[in-house]
Amino acid sequence: MNLADAHIAIVGMGLMGASLGYDLQGYCRRVTGVVRRPEAVEEAVLAGCVNDATLDARATVAEADLVVLATPVRTVLRQIAELGPHLRPGGILLDMGSTKGQICGAMAGLPDHVQGMGGHPMCGKEQAGISAAEAGLYKNCTFVLCPLPRTTVETQTLVNELVQFIGAQALVVEPERHDRLVAAISHLPYLTACALVAHVVAVAEEDAVVWDVAASGFRDSSRVAASDVRMLMDILLTNRKAVLDAIEDYQGRLAVLHDRLENADEAELGILLGEIAGARRGWRLHYS
Repeated sequence: MNLADAHIAIVGMGLMGASLGYDLQGYCRRVTGVVRRPEAVEEAVLAGCVNDATLDARATVAEADLVVLATPVRTVLRQIAELGPHLRPGGILLDMGSTKGQICGAMAGLPDHVQGMGGHPMCGKEQAGISAAEAGLYKNCTFVLCPLPRTTVETQTLVNELVQFIGAQALVVEPERHDRLVAAISHLPYLTACALVAHVVAVAEEDAVVWDVAASGFRDSSRVAASDVRMLMDILLTNRKAVLDAIEDYQGRLAVLHDRLENADEAELGILLGEIAGARRGWRLHYS
């Protein structure tokens, strides 16, 4: 089967699900959105991100060729158990959750007639919901894929076709490795941004002028602290070990900076900051 002939069911019409629908609708044979609220059925159809929408998840996944779970991580875990067995023989279940270890572990327990694939597109916004969705959200992003040992070549081919069609680049990574890497580049930055904002709030309690002098540096470094809390709670609690390891390493590195500044060790502080600046510039040049 190719993507154009497929019936795609997207469970969850928030930012990620609706944006995927915008990209696929009009190309795939049919794109159906599965929503939780009756009023969201009309909302999704009128937005133009799906051909049709429904509240009946079980009936929809039983008809679809490819089911995409575009919901928070712990909801994905529940839906794998609740909806997975209802997929038709040969049906594919793909998720877009931000952690992969527990999700791929749950997918390993799917019935033999269902194909599973873990996925995580490395993109998004601080805003949530269908109103924030847009066509082209996935363009040029890395789309991590975690096939199971039993995932067939045919399944991987169809999922890769979807990833390529929406303009993303597929990257196959083992679930545990994925979780360790995203703890470093996504989950730890969220928590450090939250700690930064909490610190500035404390400063503001003594001197509210801090908000007037805050400029682009604070804006850029604190941006992700405004992300959807429910979504991030799911992520943190399903990736606790990797995130805690990242926090411990970060605290150690911050302590080194603290000590060199406390001791006014200008030479050593300058060397360390120069090395860090060089590493950041190298990353920026490589990925710009």
